[in-house]
Amino acid sequence: MAQFDELVTANEQYAAHFDKGDAAMPPARGVAVVTCMDARLHPEEFLGLEVGDAHVIRNAGGRVSEDAIRSLVISERLLGTTDIVVIHHTDCGMLTFKNEDLTAKIKEDLGVDTTGRDFLPFGDLEQSVRDDVQTIKSSELIPDDIQVSGAIYDVTSGELREVVRS
Repeated sequence: MAQFDELVTANEQYAAHFDKGDAAMPPARGVAVVTCMDARLHPEEFLGLEVGDAHVIRNAGGRVSEDAIRSLVISERLLGTTDIVVIHHTDCGMLTFKNEDLTAKIKEDLGVDTTGRDFLPFGDLEQSVRDDVQTIKSSELIPDDIQVSGAIYDVTSGELREVVRS
């Protein structure tokens, strides 16, 4: 509980100076970003985003899963986003295992069989970006006129490198 207490204290300091309460619900820049939950990534900072600028959807690996598609559909259909950016990153933990590895660990640690579950690991960083952009482009729930781009963020240099733009 100590971590939560520290977070609440930090929030009290943040809220004391918060002045963005009037930001509109739709993202001001009309963009949704799908990226990794890795703690080394601060997408708002490395993309120059302010509160209210964009929807940032984060999960392990920044993968375009069914839930990411759900969020993108809501972002696009109900809140007016017109651009989607997929960002994966160097030194990603999703490059370090296969489904079978995690399935075995879960079975050993928890006694739960997750055979058949796809945790969406990948072996090729650039290809994973291309695959996720293609998943969005081929989704019947995302219109063809939505711009979809993909990039790789370098956790060492802080640089963003374009991989694909559609």
